[in-house]
Amino acid sequence: MNDNLIRVGLLVGRERKFPDALIAEINYRNVGITCEYALLGGTVMAETPPYAVLIDRISHEIPYYTTFLKTATLAGAIVINNPFWRAADDKFFGASLITRLGLASPRTMCCRTTPTSKASLTSHCAT
Repeated sequence: MNDNLIRVGLLVGRERKFPDALIAEINYRNVGITCEYALLGGTVMAETPPYAVLIDRISHEIPYYTTFLKTATLAGAIVINNPFWRAADDKFFGASLITRLGLASPRTMCCRTTPTSKASLTSHCAT
């Protein structure tokens, strides 16, 4: 493979229509960028990923991917769909902790989101 090419890696689930079309379009343009499904086999601490850009469409369902994407960001990769977005969960925990300690905190509420499928509802929610 040409080392001068910018590699784009896609992390996806079962969807194929959009990723296949994106890969085909980017590779068709022949402008020094190549796109492919990201191939992962484990992540070594402080490792530089083979991709300059990663497009994430699945890490919300697979925790390892989030870890990989955060490490890739640290190494300088551009990650589309911020792997750090779940930090909002930590803010809610922090607000809860402050309240339990008896310290002043704005009233805060965490709302349940609508599951994207019946399988999500089955595995994540009590019935």
